[in-house]
Amino acid sequence: MSHRIKLFLSFSFSLFLILSSKAQVCSGSLGDAVVNITFGTGTGIGAALSPSVTTYTYVAADCPIDGSYTIINSTSNCFGGSWHNLAEDHTVGDANGYMMLVNASINPKDFYLDTVHSLCAGTTYEFSAWVVNVLKNTSCTPNPSRPKLVFNIETVTGTVLGTYSTGDILESVAPEWRQYGLFFTTPVGTSSVVIRITNNAPGGCGNDLALDDIAFRPCGPKVATSVINTTQTNVSMCVGSANAVMLSGIVSSGYNNPALQWQVSMDNGVTWANIAGATNTAYNFTNTAIGVYKYRLLVAEAGNIGNVNCRIASNITTITIHDLPAVTANSNSPVCEGLTISLAASGGSTYTWVGPNGFTSATQNPSLNATATAQGNYVVTATDAYNCVNTASTNVVILTKPVVTILPNLANICIGDSVLLTATGGAIYLWTPVTGLSNPTTAATFAKPTINTTYTVTATATNTCADSAKVKVSVYQKPSVWAGDDMVLIRGKSVELNGYTDVAIANYYWTPIDFLNNTSILHPLSTAQRDIEYTLHAVSKFGCGETTYTMQVKVYNDLYIPNAFSPNNDGKNDQWRIDALAAYPLAKVLVFNRFGELVFESQSVYDYWNGTYQGKQVPVGSYVYMIDLKNNSPAVKGMVFVVR
Repeated sequence: MSHRIKLFLSFSFSLFLILSSKAQVCSGSLGDAVVNITFGTGTGIGAALSPSVTTYTYVAADCPIDGSYTIINSTSNCFGGSWHNLAEDHTVGDANGYMMLVNASINPKDFYLDTVHSLCAGTTYEFSAWVVNVLKNTSCTPNPSRPKLVFNIETVTGTVLGTYSTGDILESVAPEWRQYGLFFTTPVGTSSVVIRITNNAPGGCGNDLALDDIAFRPCGPKVATSVINTTQTNVSMCVGSANAVMLSGIVSSGYNNPALQWQVSMDNGVTWANIAGATNTAYNFTNTAIGVYKYRLLVAEAGNIGNVNCRIASNITTITIHDLPAVTANSNSPVCEGLTISLAASGGSTYTWVGPNGFTSATQNPSLNATATAQGNYVVTATDAYNCVNTASTNVVILTKPVVTILPNLANICIGDSVLLTATGGAIYLWTPVTGLSNPTTAATFAKPTINTTYTVTATATNTCADSAKVKVSVYQKPSVWAGDDMVLIRGKSVELNGYTDVAIANYYWTPIDFLNNTSILHPLSTAQRDIEYTLHAVSKFGCGETTYTMQVKVYNDLYIPNAFSPNNDGKNDQWRIDALAAYPLAKVLVFNRFGELVFESQSVYDYWNGTYQGKQVPVGSYVYMIDLKNNSPAVKGMVFVVR
């Protein structure tokens, strides 16, 4: 047979897609491929086939003309884009695989012919091939020529053993590989057959195709394997577990004298090896080593079981022995007391932790508070996707945290003063903020802040664990004080003094005590009988000194109202001043001329009349005044003379 025919010891088992209702397929089990014609692999255009294989003319071109073919692994833009672009051949996993690309002849004729040898007489075989119509469904309209293939299997003397016609292979929107085939039985004494593929469609516009993956496989009765008494064909177990598994094979009728042989593959079905002595329908699996074990049962007529071209094979039953998961466990140990213990595990799909003090967790990376009772060994049990289980552990050490204290625990200072802060409990110290500190890295430091400041000291022990404490230093100014404005008093009356100080930081009192009803309040009443000065004293509660403020009380015997003034701007008696009105801060003053016109009005005891009206000096003469003291007493009335 041709050198392009590749012999294989294994082939994937699947039912072939046959697109015609007349196609014949194997209804039982298939054997390994006797032959598998893939046209090889390579880059660029492949070599010509043997002249005995095809009557078509070989061309070393991407797009063969009528009556020719090429061996190629892809097509692109043939005949102005009227053909599909094929990015690769049909063979799965066949990198740079070749296919036979045919531009059909004008006249129908054979375009592929080959001979297959070493077959077994009296054996049924399935033949198949993959074909694609490369003509686009938009080309050669409205009457494209379509491939119409006939597959013949013949003896070398020309006797037809099987035939199958594809009918018209229609165009498609995208390139669509289709599989066609038939099965046949070799007569007694026949070990070689001829494959003949004829294109019965005429040439013209269309009738262009690609051919790939021509295969022969033995066909026989149905053979099935599984775990005994089940339909299970895939078993997973863990190394070290009980791993005896009984496999069972069921062979349908069809052989006169069937011979059996179990095979195993350790390379995922690429190669198979006979198991010595395993020639019954049952096989007991007892392996213990980690690995993937694939099993199948071969069946043939007695005497043919050793011939790969004559036997069929069952489905594959797989037994996988998984290694235990490589579980790891670790932590951030050692951990200082009061911080967080972080556990971490890997290697599984689910996790279960146990540890000291009744600790449990189903989290992969749990965390917990570091207390003295949390010290000890933590064990994680991890289960992987195959339910294999393994454990790992990590030991956690808890370091004692120092206890830090500060003396004093509260400090009050006056502005400009300092206080000594002393910390204990650690080996290394750091104070923050550093503002106002003499040395922020010693156990004892002077603090001289200008505003209220809370200092934090972090003390680190020799085991690197740390603790912190805080102290507030309150800074106080000299107290502020105000005794109020000077006041006027009519003898026999009283007046309230208006003192102020911050009572939170200062004690206060008035001096002298004369005529005051209480010297220990901020607003005492004075009934002074003479002019007097009062001083309000504020004494800091925190030893930051004393502040005083003095005010005066002016005492008048009565409400004296001048009866004349001379507003001539000589600096003497230029204003009508009623100083005693200061004793009546709400008083209202009105002045009228002889015609009854209001020439002056004032509601401020310090707003004095300067002898003008509407910006002009009033004439010399007498004017009537009326004063409402706003104390529910009758208005005071009289005359005032303006002289110059």
